[in-house]
Amino acid sequence: MPSIRARGDRYEIRECRSTVHGPRQVTLVRFRGVLTPDVLDAAAARAQRPFDPDVVIARARRAGIPVSATRRSDSARRLLAELRAGTPVDPTLAGLLREALELQERHALPDHLAEAAEWIGRSEAERGRALRGLTRAASRAAQGRGALRELPPEPFPRLRSTPDRDAA
Repeated sequence: MPSIRARGDRYEIRECRSTVHGPRQVTLVRFRGVLTPDVLDAAAARAQRPFDPDVVIARARRAGIPVSATRRSDSARRLLAELRAGTPVDPTLAGLLREALELQERHALPDHLAEAAEWIGRSEAERGRALRGLTRAASRAAQGRGALRELPPEPFPRLRSTPDRDAA
């Protein structure tokens, strides 16, 4: 049976194999973040022993690893990113894509996600750079405005060790 192992923010699905030097653990697949059906398919393809995805999912949940039932659809994300970037598509392929997409179940796109569609298909590094840039811009804007409110007056009078000049 395969095992799952955490290494920081990365995870590995491993399998024990017999060798002439004794049993050895072999990494079937490495992944980050969430265990998806795509990861399980990749691990099952490399496994040489019986592979039960339900056992791996149960072990992942016991280890506190997030599990998702939805696929990432990386090829669809890449295609959408290319289309949004203006990359031309062969008209014959475009027609075949339209026909294939007509057969798919439709879901209405929420309004708040329409603007986020530009970022679908972008790498995590690109999204991270954009987020850091926005954070820096917001920080500079906040610093440039100065104090947002006046500080309240001090609740107690200031204590002085020397007498006031006006009192003399």
